[in-house]
Amino acid sequence: MQSSPSGPGLGEDDVAERLARRLGTTDAVVVGLSAMIGAGVFAAFAPAVRAAGPWLLASLALAAVVAYCNAASSARLAALYPESGGTYVYGRQRLGPFWGYLAGWGFTVGKTASCAAMALTFGAYVAPALAQPLAIGAVAGVTGLNLLGVQRSAGAARIMIAFVLAVLGTVIAAGLSSAPLSWAQFLPVTASPGGGWEVPGVLQGAGLLFFAFAGYARIATLGEEVRDPARTIPRAVGIALAITLAVYTLVALSALHALGPERLGLSPAPLADVARAAQAPWLAPVVTAGAAVAALGALLALVLGVSRTVLAMARNRDLPGFLSAVHPARQVPHRAELAVGLTVIVLLMLADLRGAIAFSSFGVLVYYAIANACALTLRADEGAPRRAVPVVGLALCLVLAFTLPWQAVVAGLGVFAVGVLLWFLRHRPARR
Repeated sequence: MQSSPSGPGLGEDDVAERLARRLGTTDAVVVGLSAMIGAGVFAAFAPAVRAAGPWLLASLALAAVVAYCNAASSARLAALYPESGGTYVYGRQRLGPFWGYLAGWGFTVGKTASCAAMALTFGAYVAPALAQPLAIGAVAGVTGLNLLGVQRSAGAARIMIAFVLAVLGTVIAAGLSSAPLSWAQFLPVTASPGGGWEVPGVLQGAGLLFFAFAGYARIATLGEEVRDPARTIPRAVGIALAITLAVYTLVALSALHALGPERLGLSPAPLADVARAAQAPWLAPVVTAGAAVAALGALLALVLGVSRTVLAMARNRDLPGFLSAVHPARQVPHRAELAVGLTVIVLLMLADLRGAIAFSSFGVLVYYAIANACALTLRADEGAPRRAVPVVGLALCLVLAFTLPWQAVVAGLGVFAVGVLLWFLRHRPARR
């Protein structure tokens, strides 16, 4: 059974508890770009090329197809349910409370760990010996900025993404001009004598690269804060995804051209090595600065997205209800944002979670599988996409999830198993 666009638990008497619609299309695009073009673009191509070999571009294309299907499904659902929470809300409305909870649980747990990973990545780029205190300071700063209002966050994201795109543009130009360009070198059978079609490797490479595309969910989770959501969200998702795909394709071509698949696969800092290969060593520290700023921008977008999902889950009492409060003046979910920030800081004090991105990829793919399943239930008068879009998206999300490195699959399954156990403990029938 559907609810009205005002959302579950948000009747006319609850206007004070709604978030203000302050973001336009440009703001939404910027938030999406900050989430997608994060620190991952500075490192993701090395593990992806180790999996896919000379078929890296095929992995990138497959990841883009999955991202397009997920984005199309999510955008239609977000336009119909313009509320905070993203797939948590869609799952509840279209499939039932359990599936919404499962999506929200996976997103909240996985992305909270990703927040810690991004914060540590920022600290490691700025000063490796001080990575932990810098990470804690970054989380505190981002949380404080978000508490001032979503427009302040979008303004900061705009500055950061402009710098990151400038750095990436310079690296791309340097890499592509490092030697005479021959398009034949990008064909797998030409690039490597052993460049046979390796389906498992291509799939695993696509799963690793998909994580870098997944940030468009942040636009959907901010659905309650976007002006004219039925028009703005689909446009913002499409624009952000198109820009990201163009940037990632050019980065991949540049890295393959300058380093080749073998050197690229062995590089711990691929874009810095591209700069050195292009005889532009001065660019290496600029790349490091760009990666640090990208990590900070991704952290900002992550905290925004997780806090809005926490808000939505608290409204339905899937998380403690006091987290659903909205600040009366700044119109932000201040308790949810503080809770997320404090949780990430505690995680940073307990463990190094830079490896958490791997299992977060599993959670994100399951999250979008549920989003595609929701889109399959849409009728034509509700803006249903072509049926092939959610079908392909659902199938590829599940395939890529289970072709990730086994450690990520095991960790991801463990996180969801805990979530399912908590759900059934909470909903078990009361004893007579």
